[in-house]
Amino acid sequence: MFTLDPQHPTPLVLQIVDGFRELIRSGVLRPGAKAPSIRQFAHAHGVSVYTVVDAYDRLVALGYFVSRPHSGFFVRSREHAVETASGSGPQYHFDSMWYLRRVFENRNLRLKPGCGWLPSDWLFGDGLKRSLRALAAEAIDLGGYGEPKGFTPLRQLVRDLLAEQEIALISDQVLLTHGSSQAMDLVARRLVRPGEAVLVDEPGYPNLLFSLRFLGARLIGVPRTPQGWDLAALEARIQEHRPKVFFTQPRLQSPTGSVAHLSHLHRVVQLAERHQLHVVENDIYADLDPEPRPSLASLDQLQRVVHIGSFSKTISPNLRVGYVAAHPDVLEDLAQLKMISGLTSSEFAERLAYGALIDGRWRKHLRALRQRLAEAHQRTAERLERQGFELFAQPGAGMFLWARHPAIDNATTVAYQAAEQDILLGPGHLFGLDLSPSPWLRFNVAFCEDEALWRFLAEVTGRESPRVG
Repeated sequence: MFTLDPQHPTPLVLQIVDGFRELIRSGVLRPGAKAPSIRQFAHAHGVSVYTVVDAYDRLVALGYFVSRPHSGFFVRSREHAVETASGSGPQYHFDSMWYLRRVFENRNLRLKPGCGWLPSDWLFGDGLKRSLRALAAEAIDLGGYGEPKGFTPLRQLVRDLLAEQEIALISDQVLLTHGSSQAMDLVARRLVRPGEAVLVDEPGYPNLLFSLRFLGARLIGVPRTPQGWDLAALEARIQEHRPKVFFTQPRLQSPTGSVAHLSHLHRVVQLAERHQLHVVENDIYADLDPEPRPSLASLDQLQRVVHIGSFSKTISPNLRVGYVAAHPDVLEDLAQLKMISGLTSSEFAERLAYGALIDGRWRKHLRALRQRLAEAHQRTAERLERQGFELFAQPGAGMFLWARHPAIDNATTVAYQAAEQDILLGPGHLFGLDLSPSPWLRFNVAFCEDEALWRFLAEVTGRESPRVG
């Protein structure tokens, strides 16, 4: 078929992609032909299964292969293959999307220190079960679609919860969504036009970056600092690019874990007002924060700020219930977009979430969860530092620590090595604007207890694995 050269500077993944691409373009592999299975190819060429998975998924993304469940990979018709505008060959822009789909959300790996969710036994499972039992006992009409803006009692509860954060609004300013991802997608489609400059955190939230790229936005990064943002860079980018929107995550940001100081929040609101800029505040980790901090929405009172929240992080990731709070003019447009794209969100899921939130043990659960995360932060930060890692920030709350090690130049390579040992890591390139190699890694402190993780990190950094106690 073709040979691979492990000593060649071209990565093995790209050698495989180029090899199959040439076989298809030359007619050796014709449309409909079945490719070797992943394990067959890996065994025959002496490469890892993950390397072949990466290559095959890139070939699918490029339009050369099609994946058929339970059957394997087949050569797709040539007219579907994607070439560059110049015809000089394919462009490999799919690595981060592959990682998100195949590894970052792959729950089959035994250890998950790079994931973005909490362990099952840290969630409000008992409260959700009680809510489900109560819901099953009610005479509910499941024959309709539900309210366009979402289940009214839950919207009213969101209004009250935001009022506790000093955000004054009415329930008609709340739109329930299918998780925070749908909320961000609706807001992006309402506020962003192809070719427009859009400000985003750098590093930032992968789902949002993918969505904005898909919409054709020009992403302009605003560097994060442990205190919030590089404010001088923010103002310079506003003046240079004249953006209309800034998507940001002030509190317990993913991936850095950083929390924006009050002075930074005030400055962002001032700049938004001066330059007629919408600010989209992603506050999905608010329930994990033990401190009653102000938000951009509380300072702006939803004049130019659009506020996004979620209950999926603390109740259950499978319960896709999020919300948007915004100025009435913006909110009505978002409700229309929601109806156009998917009619209504699930009233059943919203009723489940509502039952869990009004459970008398909900606030006790949050207090215990925050304490558990604080303790995990302390343990993980200490071990990372003892092993030679530099920490970007130490928030002591939320899920994430952002760290790098002088012995690691490309965290993506380390992530692939980790996957071979059944460990899921979060490499820094996934959170970057240009997807370039990065030395940074995101650690979820709730999944950093297993000694196998620390033995692996010791191997790749050349440092002895520090043991607690």
